[in-house]
Amino acid sequence: MDDDSRYEAVRSRDARFDGAFFFAVETTGIYCRPSCPAVTPKRRNVRFFATAAAAQGCGFRACRRCRPDAVPGSADWNVRADVVGRAMRLIGDGVIDREGVAGLAARLGYSARQVQRQLTAELGAGPVALARAQRAHTARVLLQTTTLPVTEIAFASGFASVRQFNDTVREVYAMTPSALRAAAPRAAGRTARRSGTPTAGIPLRLAHRGPYQAAPVFDLLEREAVSGVEEVTGPPGARVYGRTLRLPYGTGIVAVEERRGSGRPRGAVAHPGGWLDARLHLTDLRDLTTAVQRLRRLFDLDADPFAVDERLGADPRLGPLVAARPGLRSPGAADPEELAVRALVGRTAAGDLVRRYGKALDAPCGTLTHLFPEPAVLAEAEPDGPLGALAAALADGAVHLDPGADREDAQAALLALPGLDAATVAVIRTRALGDPDVAPPGADIPDTWRPWRSYAVRHLRAAGEWK
Repeated sequence: MDDDSRYEAVRSRDARFDGAFFFAVETTGIYCRPSCPAVTPKRRNVRFFATAAAAQGCGFRACRRCRPDAVPGSADWNVRADVVGRAMRLIGDGVIDREGVAGLAARLGYSARQVQRQLTAELGAGPVALARAQRAHTARVLLQTTTLPVTEIAFASGFASVRQFNDTVREVYAMTPSALRAAAPRAAGRTARRSGTPTAGIPLRLAHRGPYQAAPVFDLLEREAVSGVEEVTGPPGARVYGRTLRLPYGTGIVAVEERRGSGRPRGAVAHPGGWLDARLHLTDLRDLTTAVQRLRRLFDLDADPFAVDERLGADPRLGPLVAARPGLRSPGAADPEELAVRALVGRTAAGDLVRRYGKALDAPCGTLTHLFPEPAVLAEAEPDGPLGALAAALADGAVHLDPGADREDAQAALLALPGLDAATVAVIRTRALGDPDVAPPGADIPDTWRPWRSYAVRHLRAAGEWK
């Protein structure tokens, strides 16, 4: 899009572009999402930015009305396989906070200077600024949805000091942390008071753009659920998906609610989007950002359903399927390494692995009692056969499936392992690596479905045309 097209999106308050770009108003010093309900500013006063971090770096503060930091992430980072896309997925996973810019660069196979240059040239902000914007958003969520002390929130958000935390919050939101907490919407304020302590969990709204077909996603998760690690409870339309999470600093338990009707078409008016309600219980609050990003990948919340449906809906075979299920998603994985093992051994055998080698939680929640066993544990306990080969490759780094992994390299490494056929590797590439353009081997799928072949497959399976 050029700037004139972006301005037209702002004039029409088009929610399809929330997260795809941001606009700032020079006369007010505020930046917003495209769908902001405020009066449209004059074109000569508007500047456009690829990221919130770029707007913040130019001195603009976040709009209190449209909360531009709460939009879904750009769908580009799901699609793109270049170094910028890989870097953005890793930054979203919290790598900068844990390993710094040097750690990010090492994972990407570039120098820190090259990463800084490429991100700044394309996005208007370097890795530190992008991570800082993410920390500010995490801080706002904790301030407005929990009653944690401000000092604890500072370090849980990834800031190195309370002073850095205070300065960033004032700069981004033009408010002190205490004032930002006091300005929480009434519903959020009541939730915070009801939460009382961190043990009650952190309530979240996981935003998505456009329509969202929740039922097929929850159907899939229910069919695949591994006892001890996952559960799906409740009747269709009001189900709750729960699972355990292994995170960098500790463990977590999450519950995500199915939202009825979020995929219904609304006539000629574009569906503006919505959210899934979730609650996170974490043993270490520093894992909040990472946990949220992994849930977003699992539920494919950063997808652009408008682009997907426009391309696939024009196909004679897929058109009726897209019309019946607008906004159908291609779910990913909360733990890519776990998904790879499960794709290889199947649900029943995965449950056996959990019972035999899974780590028991210190504080189980109902049927959620264990973490899925780590690759290193499986490699030692089951050294033989395809499972042993895969577990060893994951444990020693011969195969990388983290958010910044190169998809082509990962596929080649997986295919080189004994016992992994092309069909299993295609599942791993689709789910664990979040690739939106994977076709099962041997399937008759035309190139006109690119770059959304993973979504085309989901449509065919949801319609019962494929198993």
